[in-house]
Amino acid sequence: MINVVLFRPEKPSNVGNIMRTVSATDSFLIIIGPLTFEFNDKSLKRAGMDYLENLNYKYYDSLDEFLKDYDPNKIFYVTRYSKNLYSSFDYSNVVEDITFMFGRESTGIPHELLRKHINHTMRIPMVANARSLNLSNSVALVLYEALRQRKFYGLSTREEIKGEDFLEKED
Repeated sequence: MINVVLFRPEKPSNVGNIMRTVSATDSFLIIIGPLTFEFNDKSLKRAGMDYLENLNYKYYDSLDEFLKDYDPNKIFYVTRYSKNLYSSFDYSNVVEDITFMFGRESTGIPHELLRKHINHTMRIPMVANARSLNLSNSVALVLYEALRQRKFYGLSTREEIKGEDFLEKED
């Protein structure tokens, strides 16, 4: 299972988009609060569309509560401060659980946590003067790198809803 952890996210539209991505990839979403918005926020629901019905997720009230269930030494922390590229890690073992943590849009992951687990930090390359990418885009990039290395195990690689030859048959 691939777990996507959002540490105190601030923008409901980002969370809705991430919920959709997590649902579409059969991953698991973990949200650590407190939040600055409600789960019934209309921008969260609009971004998540009908994918939210099948979403597997858990909410934790605090980082301390989350860390009771998850070993901080087995988490990959996505941060602009890392020297390691997200693509340099091996995620190919489909039996092994992977947990990626993403920080708040404004402040990221607590620096103390990053310093304690610096070898498990990773960054997404950007131009030198860029501060960050959109949170939802960052989740998609990292998540799909892990899925690619796992050869998209468990995911359909062809059109299932309308048929794999839909374009050829379309009038």
